[in-house]
Amino acid sequence: MDSLSQIVESKLLPIANKMSSQRHLKAIRDAFMSIMPITLIGGIFAVISSAPITENTTNGFLLAWASFADKNSLLLNWVNALTLGAMSLYICIGIANFLSKHFKMDPFFPIMLSVCGFFMLVIAPIELGWAGKTVEISYIGGEGLIPAILISCLTVEAYHYMREHNWGRIKLPDSVPASLNETFASLCPGVCIIATDIILFAIFNAFNTTMPGFIYNVMAPTLNAADSLPFAIIATLLVHFFWFFGIHDAAFSGILGPVRDGGLSLNAAAHAAGQTLPKIFTTPFWVYFVAIGGCGSCLALAILLVRSKSKQLNTVGKVGIIPSFFGISEPLIFGIPLMLNPIFFVPFLLTSTVNCIIAYISMSVGIVGKTFAMLSWQMPSVFGSFLSTMDIKAFILVIILIIIDLVMYYPFFKVYEKQLVAQESE
Repeated sequence: MDSLSQIVESKLLPIANKMSSQRHLKAIRDAFMSIMPITLIGGIFAVISSAPITENTTNGFLLAWASFADKNSLLLNWVNALTLGAMSLYICIGIANFLSKHFKMDPFFPIMLSVCGFFMLVIAPIELGWAGKTVEISYIGGEGLIPAILISCLTVEAYHYMREHNWGRIKLPDSVPASLNETFASLCPGVCIIATDIILFAIFNAFNTTMPGFIYNVMAPTLNAADSLPFAIIATLLVHFFWFFGIHDAAFSGILGPVRDGGLSLNAAAHAAGQTLPKIFTTPFWVYFVAIGGCGSCLALAILLVRSKSKQLNTVGKVGIIPSFFGISEPLIFGIPLMLNPIFFVPFLLTSTVNCIIAYISMSVGIVGKTFAMLSWQMPSVFGSFLSTMDIKAFILVIILIIIDLVMYYPFFKVYEKQLVAQESE
């Protein structure tokens, strides 16, 4: 274990640190974190519109719920369309904002140019007349995340480069107000960027497609693989492997975030349209079914700790069980500690991985419904599993997974407990 720790510290830790501080990945991560209020509202309205009833339902409350959802379906679906259904637009704005701040630039112009490029390349015009304009906005949801990331990153990078090298800068007298001076300084970069967007639109339109349509046709095999069981297993193992050595899972959010949130947005749109949900590997799948109690699936371990004969473990368990119930595992990871503790290396990696495998298979064969709503990262899994799927079997599945996690942690817990009890009795 010591030699493995040395390898991780000398070889992998520098790579992970570079990933977590890389400006584009950091901007993507911060953008996804910043839109949580929007995704929360979208998740709540998705739940409200999904009364869990069947043809045989007789419960008065559920029938009233279904009646309310039916009468207000336009309002509920409209809110969903402008929250989860417009995720790519908000991500585009967020990335442009955080990347501009990295360069210490005023984010106003980069955001405007990014949004202009987003509308130009992601939204497809159908009819543009004086009486009204009709456009196709399907790709402003999860389907447009890849174009949104590319457009915002490239726009800000191009804008920063041209501003740094004074492309077409118009020198105005010192008496001119600073805001006007800034506008003229941004004129040439803005014209160049928008002209590029127009050329790209003309190219895609000539082939009767849009940027996201083209990307999804080219990358379809890769995108499908990202929603596969092997990808989910590898992602789970990698996140927990690095967490064991103290590298927070946030280091990978810039990579996994678009995949998970993109899947969530697709499922939310499909659910609102009454269609089959296409994705399994989503953000609520990860939060409520894989990492039950936080990374390491620590809720099960916390339950064991509160009954421990070791004073240290018992105290840590009492302190950490409530946070772990709400999906926060840090008190246990650092308090036991789990990090760099060779006794817990195997269960720390395998509990969440086994959860992932069982939950993925359960959803893929239709035993449990797929997720379409994300309420909160701190929503307890026992509640979030049901609310994100509106399937009571999801709640039962999480209870089963917690029991499995208990069984997996138990022998390793007893070994460590025995060591600490012996030390405490000396």
